[in-house]
Amino acid sequence: VMSRVAYDRLDQAASAIRLRLSSTAIRAVNQGTAGSGKVQITYVRSGNAYTVQARNCVLACYNMMIPYLCPELPAAQKEALHSLVKTPLVYTSVALRNWESFRKLGIWRVYAPGSYHSSLSLNENVDIGGYRSPTKPSEPILLHMLRTPCQPGLTEFQQHQAGRAELLVTSFATFERNIREQLASILGAGGFDPARDIEAITVNRWPHGYAPEYNPLYDPDMPASQRPHVRGRAPLGRIAIANSDSGGGAYTDVAIDQASRAVNELLQA
Repeated sequence: VMSRVAYDRLDQAASAIRLRLSSTAIRAVNQGTAGSGKVQITYVRSGNAYTVQARNCVLACYNMMIPYLCPELPAAQKEALHSLVKTPLVYTSVALRNWESFRKLGIWRVYAPGSYHSSLSLNENVDIGGYRSPTKPSEPILLHMLRTPCQPGLTEFQQHQAGRAELLVTSFATFERNIREQLASILGAGGFDPARDIEAITVNRWPHGYAPEYNPLYDPDMPASQRPHVRGRAPLGRIAIANSDSGGGAYTDVAIDQASRAVNELLQA
């Protein structure tokens, strides 16, 4: 945990696998026949565009963007991919001088439906190697807060779009004021003083956060094979599609399963 990553060792010519950081793919196009063709891939790095060829390509990125990266996709597949609207999320970290107020109240997690942040919790206690978590209430600690901006009365995806628009126009001052007021309301009885006990605030905004999942409250009843994320991940020539978006779930195991599926599609093509 305390070690630094040697990023310069991720992209070496002698390595069988190379990870090229700070490189944004902007186009992937099939060339030749499916059985013997190649994929021409264009990416941008340090302001310059580069083009490479590969036998296979897996687009394991935000699926809603794939129609722009792969213009040869059929119109119906592009429409399916465009419909995968992600859930906007806000992960807020608050550095506290101590967590005495939590001890006095006998709590470590709070659910607050309808509040600005819908939940908050002290960071999990994890000791690995030289990394030690705080164990005494008198020690500093990080507090994790969650906000999912939405607009009640709309469909799920419409709420996601409204929440994303909200994140674009909300100032940090608005977040800070709501954080201080909410923590004072919840923890005040335990002696918490936001002016004294808050050392720092970091607000991480994810306008395109979690992959959309099937929701029977809003989504039409249809066979699993006809759901947008399944229709959207159909391979095209030597190009396969992965990422958790293509599995309809925002989880690591879903992303791993979809990576395996995409690679096997290419191996069997």
